[in-house]
Amino acid sequence: MSETTVNKSAEPTLLSKIDSPADLRRLGPEQLPQVCDEIRRFLIDSLSVNPGHFASSMGSVELTVALHYVFNTPYDRIVWDVGHQAYGHKLLTGRRDAFVNNRRLGGLSGFPNPAESQYDTFTAGHASNSISAALGMAIASRLNGDSPRRNVVAVIGDASISGGLAFEGINNAANTPNNLLIILNDNDMSIDRNVGSLNSYLAHLTTSKAYNNLRYRTFRLLKKLHHISDRRSGSILRFNNSIKSLVSHQQNIFEGLNIRYFGPFDGHNLPTIVRVLNDIRDMDGPRILHLRTVKGKGYAPAEKDPASWHAPGKFDPETGVRAETLASGDKRLKYQDVFGNTLLELARNNDKIVAITAAMPSGTSISTMQAEMPDRVFDVGISEGHAVTFAGGMAKDGLKPFVGIYSSFLQRGYDHIIHDVAIQKLPVVFCLDRAGLVGEDGATHHGAFDLAYLRTIPGLIVAAPADEHMLRHLLYTASLTDDAPMAIRYPRGKGENADWRCEMKRLEIGHGRRLREGGDVTVLSIGTVASDVSRALDRAASDGISAAHYDMVFLKPIDTSILEEAARSGAPVITVEDGTVNGGLGGAVAEWFAANTPEIEVTRLGIPDKFITQGTPAELKHLCGYDSDAIYDAVRSKARHKTTVK
Repeated sequence: MSETTVNKSAEPTLLSKIDSPADLRRLGPEQLPQVCDEIRRFLIDSLSVNPGHFASSMGSVELTVALHYVFNTPYDRIVWDVGHQAYGHKLLTGRRDAFVNNRRLGGLSGFPNPAESQYDTFTAGHASNSISAALGMAIASRLNGDSPRRNVVAVIGDASISGGLAFEGINNAANTPNNLLIILNDNDMSIDRNVGSLNSYLAHLTTSKAYNNLRYRTFRLLKKLHHISDRRSGSILRFNNSIKSLVSHQQNIFEGLNIRYFGPFDGHNLPTIVRVLNDIRDMDGPRILHLRTVKGKGYAPAEKDPASWHAPGKFDPETGVRAETLASGDKRLKYQDVFGNTLLELARNNDKIVAITAAMPSGTSISTMQAEMPDRVFDVGISEGHAVTFAGGMAKDGLKPFVGIYSSFLQRGYDHIIHDVAIQKLPVVFCLDRAGLVGEDGATHHGAFDLAYLRTIPGLIVAAPADEHMLRHLLYTASLTDDAPMAIRYPRGKGENADWRCEMKRLEIGHGRRLREGGDVTVLSIGTVASDVSRALDRAASDGISAAHYDMVFLKPIDTSILEEAARSGAPVITVEDGTVNGGLGGAVAEWFAANTPEIEVTRLGIPDKFITQGTPAELKHLCGYDSDAIYDAVRSKARHKTTVK
């Protein structure tokens, strides 16, 4: 295999015979490079037509093969962080033939999922949790007295290790008896380029190649001669740290915590990785193996532009031309791009506006403002809690922070929203991308809970636009709101209007709008599901059903004048939202009617009280019972069941 391109002439002969890691371990070491070559070819062919997370899995092929070759999985545990890099792992653990349905409804999850395979030891989807989870497993194994010894490996990326949870796990690992092995997969990337001092530190964490080779050879010799033992490891480690600091003129943060550090090594040099893993596999005490890898390794276009190839969509495997590049004249923008363009527009007219993102400048389109105003945009890395409190500090001293973050990731900063923003009534604007059902990324990524978890926070304004124009109005309104924090949630993907630009106007907080009059049933919706409701009510109208439709716009404060109007009509009420029915719009409306007009029947449509699998958004809406057909069925069922209100 060449430096950048998979050998396309190699016929898959080994991978097709590997149905479990036990099959892999029966191969000779000289056969493993061919397995790596075949995995890359398989991923290119498969992901070009059934998209997924491409570059990360391409970059971790040698690491994946080495782990399953050296360790006795599934008895030994491998805990993946995030899981973007785990496609090769799935291929080697009995899911090769099922991979054709990766990320599809009824198929494989795009991330490690214990319900799917015994080789998937822990749920992965959000970053930075692997060290804590693996440490828990390592200590459980020790307390359970597992015999033979069970090895536990945490695989974490250089972006994920910057997260606060990872540091908490490392700190605990350094002070608790355990045999945890941490593998740092360092490719200098998350989705966008990594930022922060830790990334700079890792980029320079290297002494001379000669020193590293000498150190490693000396270690192997002393181990062979039985001059190194676990009892003496502490003093030897401290002596080694002193020598390394003297030679390199730098301290090693991991060894400073008494975690034995090995590396950095070339993460694509398979014989070296296998040899090192065999050498350190049975050591006692926590240790970290630092591997340098290339995101997108083996496919030249991905190596040159790893950010774009993180999840590239469909592409031509021969030319590397992405289907998105060939898209025709669809002038509709993604909601994230409407946000990004509008934020820049607002920032040009208000020098107090700043933007914050947690390692997702392109994923949230904050990169649009970043390109023009880099000194007013702050990428804090995978540190959502810090992003929220950082914004609170900015707002406290007169700035207007807009925090662009995915809905499911903001869950990690929930306490910070309450403690560091809402209690002080600081005017931070939370812009929640990927709200609702996001599709193929599945349960770990659906923005199902934001309406519910934000509605409970006193003083926090919560809103969702029905379309691109309303998103612009809400952003403009938020920029002028100085006495309260505000959350605006919007979905993944494109809107429905090519003419997304409009003159922005200030909305009255807590006021919705009537979109359609009718007397047989009242439908209350929030967010972009308004278009699904509209299509359903058009069908109902052809059946002679007269239905009212209100776009609530704000969940908190909710427009009670609309609820009072709905109550006076006496018509049954149906709520529709792209979020959990527990605690969101449906919960708020049901609570109000229970307290004020209990005789009115309220039917809630939305995401049910369970975790939702992967699939297309259309498939999942149908599965959850709030697509246009389900809304139409509910309207037909409830219409003309009017109640006389006293």
